[in-house]
Amino acid sequence: MIIIALVCLVPHLNTPMYFFLCNLSVQDIVYVTAVIPKFLAITITGDNSISFQGCMTQMYLYALCVMVEFLLLTSMAYDRYVAICIPMRYSLIMKKSVCVLLASVSWFIGATVSFLYCWLVVHLLFCDHQEINHFVCDLKAILKLSCSDTTNIKFVILMVCVFIGFLPFDFILISYGNIIYSVLKIRTSAGKLKIFSSCGSHLTVVVLFCGTTLVLYMKPDSENSQEIDKLFSLLYVAVTPLLNPLVYSLRNKDIINAIKFIMKLL
Repeated sequence: MIIIALVCLVPHLNTPMYFFLCNLSVQDIVYVTAVIPKFLAITITGDNSISFQGCMTQMYLYALCVMVEFLLLTSMAYDRYVAICIPMRYSLIMKKSVCVLLASVSWFIGATVSFLYCWLVVHLLFCDHQEINHFVCDLKAILKLSCSDTTNIKFVILMVCVFIGFLPFDFILISYGNIIYSVLKIRTSAGKLKIFSSCGSHLTVVVLFCGTTLVLYMKPDSENSQEIDKLFSLLYVAVTPLLNPLVYSLRNKDIINAIKFIMKLL
C-alpha cells in the first residue's frame, strides 16, 4: 500500500517501471488477502471448513493473481530491456498508452482464464470425501476430489501453463539475457555493478515465482505429489509476496528518496 501511495503522490515516480510496480503491488495485496486470512483463521480457531462458494472465490483470485504476476513480470522485463538496450527509443516505445494496454491485457487475460477454470470446476461431480489436502483451494487439489473425468481440464491447465507461463518466462529470460549482454559492453565497473545488482534481484524473484509455479502445474502426479505441491505453493504464496516489495522497492533509491520526501512534507 505504501508503494501504491508513493507512485500516486510523488511525480518523479510516474514512469513505466513504477506503473508496473504499482500493478504488481495491487496484485500482491489481492493475492495475500485471498489466501492468508483464511489460513490464519484455520490455524487459530481449528475450524478448517470452507463453503463451496468461498472455495471457488479463493481459487478464482488465487489463479487470477498467479497469471497476472507472470504477465506483469514479463512487461517489467520488457521495460528494463528497452530502457537498457535501446534507451534512445525508450520514450517512444514505452508510451503511457502502451503501458496501460500491457497492464490491462494482463488483468483481462488473468480474469478470463480464472473464470474459465471456475466454470469448468463448477460443472464437475464431487465424491463424498471432500477434504482438500492443501492449505488453499488449489485447482489441482480440488480436481483430485472429483468423480468426473478431469482430462479436459488438465489439458486446459497444461495449455495455460505453456502460453501464460512457459512462454512469458522464456521471454523474461531472453530480455535479461540481452540486458546482461549490453551491460557487459559498459566500460565502467560502477555502471556494471549497479545494473547487475538490480537484474540479479529481479531474476531471483522471477526464477523463484515462475520456476516453482511451472514445476507445480506441469510436473506429473506421483504418490507424494500433494505434499510437494503444498511446499511449492508455500514458496509463491508467502515468500514471493514478501520478496517483491523488498527487491523492487526497499532496495530502490528512488523509493527511499520518495519516502523521505513525503516524511518531510508531513
